[in-house]
Amino acid sequence: AATLGALEFSLLYDQENSSLHCTLIKAKGLKPMDSNGLADPYVKLHLLPGASKSNKLRTKTLRNTRNPVWNETLVYHGITDEDMQRKTLRQALERISVCDEDKFGHNEFIGETRVSLKKLKANQKKNFNICLERVIPVSSLAYPSALSSAVNHLSCSAPGIPTFGCFLLQVDRGGDVEERGKILVSLMYSTQQGGLIVGIVRCVHLAAMDANGYSDPFVKLWLKPDMGKKAKHKTQIKKKTLNPEFNEEFFYDIKHSDLAKKSLDISVWDYDIGKSNDYIGGCQLGITAKGERLKHWYECLKNKDKKIERWHTLQNE
Repeated sequence: AATLGALEFSLLYDQENSSLHCTLIKAKGLKPMDSNGLADPYVKLHLLPGASKSNKLRTKTLRNTRNPVWNETLVYHGITDEDMQRKTLRQALERISVCDEDKFGHNEFIGETRVSLKKLKANQKKNFNICLERVIPVSSLAYPSALSSAVNHLSCSAPGIPTFGCFLLQVDRGGDVEERGKILVSLMYSTQQGGLIVGIVRCVHLAAMDANGYSDPFVKLWLKPDMGKKAKHKTQIKKKTLNPEFNEEFFYDIKHSDLAKKSLDISVWDYDIGKSNDYIGGCQLGITAKGERLKHWYECLKNKDKKIERWHTLQNE
């Protein structure tokens, strides 16, 4: 079978900063797509399983080449050890489609690679040079006739050995826990100012609430109970994004000894004009919380004047 080309890239999981750095170095020997034997390729990254728009990243497009060199680093934020154990990075090589017959303007798929993230060791860069494959998701085939005809067209040479250029069938398991997204929060009790400083840094992979596949997110804070009007704060609204950066700080005038009795309700909302806002997800930090949420609150109480940042998973509760 004809080869589709190969992709060279490196991956680095920065454990301390909960980020995955994907450096797309180059591709070579891409299958010619245009009549001049060239292509206009780019790479699209996608973390599986996960909603597509919230975790898609893409390189720049390079013109008229079958051997593109990007040397471009794309970064996923809010990646935890748990994500590294269960997620797969898909890198799809596509090209800008320029033929007149293509009225829908769909870009053409060249091939892809997939890497299970559990192969990576934390804080160690790993280099890859992988031949591109073509994968047909089984869920997109109408059973049973399309499936049997797809199987008949497979040209793999031996069981278990994929031939590059043949189609590999991939069963979409689905049924993944509905993901609402994650939020990066900082907490610090300031002895100088006599209060709690809450930082809302950013969110990643938020659930899409609008018909355009995005949300217009903002964050609400509520320190409870018994704080009256001073209890609530909210961030600015960020338009049409599932990965908003806020970098906003809010101050609560409160004695350190009273903090142990409080809990902080954090909720993320999608702003809608003229109708009620949609709830995306939230989390509650405090002494009554569990796991990471309790730990974050406890560390803040224990370490005065030290800013402590933690990622929290949003729940639809």
